Amino acid sequence: MEKNQVSQLIALYGGRFPEYALRDIYTQLENMDFSEASIRMAQTKDPIVALLISIFLGQFGIDRFYIGDTTMGVLKLITCGGCGIWTIIDWFLIMGDTKTKNYNKINEIF
Repeated sequence: MEKNQVSQLIALYGGRFPEYALRDIYTQLENMDFSEASIRMAQTKDPIVALLISIFLGQFGIDRFYIGDTTMGVLKLITCGGCGIWTIIDWFLIMGDTKTKNYNKINEIF
């Protein structure tokens, strides 16, 4: 894939990954077809959407289900967000956890 196309994908989806991972992702994308890479990058979860879900539905664990962390989602659902405490803590952690999950998912794919 051309460097210009890789740069476009990083510009579009770079906010969905931790800062330290962008160089590694850039290198991996260079070795892929543009259409395949864009589809795989589009399958990642948006951290801002995860934060909004966490704010409005976090007490039910929907935020954790959204990012693919079903065990934590079930625990939050059963405990009503840890009586609200876990929900508030997740407001600060969910974006970072989403970025980390996205990076791990991309590494599994490549």
